[in-house]
Amino acid sequence: MERENGGPFWAVLTYGLVSQALADTRTFSSSRGMRLDADSVATAAASGKMMVITDPPQHGKIRRIVSNAFTPKMVQRLESNMRITAIEIIEQALEQGQCDFAEVASRLPVSVICDMLGVPREDWDFMLRHTMTAFGVGAETADPAEAAAAHTEIFLYYDELMRRRRKEPQEDIISALVHGSLDGRPLTDEEVILNCNGLVSGGNETTRHATIKGLLAFVQNPGQWERLRSDPGLLPSAVREILRYSTPAMHVLRTVVHDTAFGGRELMVGDAVTLWLASANRDETVFGDPHTFDIERFPNRHLTFAYGSHFCIGSALASTELAIFFGELLRRMELPELAGEVRRMYSNLIGGVEHMPVRLRRRLPTPGEAEQW
Repeated sequence: MERENGGPFWAVLTYGLVSQALADTRTFSSSRGMRLDADSVATAAASGKMMVITDPPQHGKIRRIVSNAFTPKMVQRLESNMRITAIEIIEQALEQGQCDFAEVASRLPVSVICDMLGVPREDWDFMLRHTMTAFGVGAETADPAEAAAAHTEIFLYYDELMRRRRKEPQEDIISALVHGSLDGRPLTDEEVILNCNGLVSGGNETTRHATIKGLLAFVQNPGQWERLRSDPGLLPSAVREILRYSTPAMHVLRTVVHDTAFGGRELMVGDAVTLWLASANRDETVFGDPHTFDIERFPNRHLTFAYGSHFCIGSALASTELAIFFGELLRRMELPELAGEVRRMYSNLIGGVEHMPVRLRRRLPTPGEAEQW
């Protein structure tokens, strides 16, 4: 197959082979880019500095710095703010009655990422506007010049916040990065900014589109909505199925660094290999009736968060975010109705929805239901 930039690539489609490649970082490298349309110049500049395009052992060193920021105090704050923000977003949408759910769903992930990084609440709207523009991959209205300008504004903001946190550290990731060290030296400004940007990109896109496509799955399968409402204990299982069924990040790219036999083919050094998570999550040898949305699916070892050393560092946070948001949706409203055409993104990277008009109706739970939730 041919890449968008003209180069050939292998496509890996099955659960077993995708898992095998994700686990084998000695053969399949992340350091030369993790997506088909990656800019080779930008990738080379960030390789070894940005966690997502860095191989072990350097990857693990950066990952530990970020992981150390997730103190019990920080996690408690994040979860508390998640619920407050989710309720605000849902209540505002209910007041409108009819809205674009793609816009509604965009607000919580950015808020959580901002909170995690250490962006003050008064700047969350600024970050929402600019991240929507900067990371509008595949959106019909995407403008490359506007995206570049938005990225510049975000980088300048990180630079300012970074300087503040050097003087006044807080319980947040930017503080952990600016006061962290790699091999006995402080992280450079570039390393801090690149990793902040990677966290915003990954955390925002995945959770936003899982939320939108998750609600769409319920709209198309109303029996599943009623099943979950009748048994809130199914919420963790429902979140896992939303993640499997939606698979927002459709592929990740790896580059072969040692000649190898793989999946019955001979792969050579320098070969580009795409691992299609969306296909692996619908592998009928692993998931029975894989195209059915089933909130009681068990087992459900989806690959939405990847696997191995690059397993998503924010997976627990994203799952909690989805559980809180859908829990509040179920408690506060009837199953929404589509109010127009659902428009999907044109992208081979993000399996997303950029426009989903819905009509909303408030629902007052019975006393027993209120206690359940």
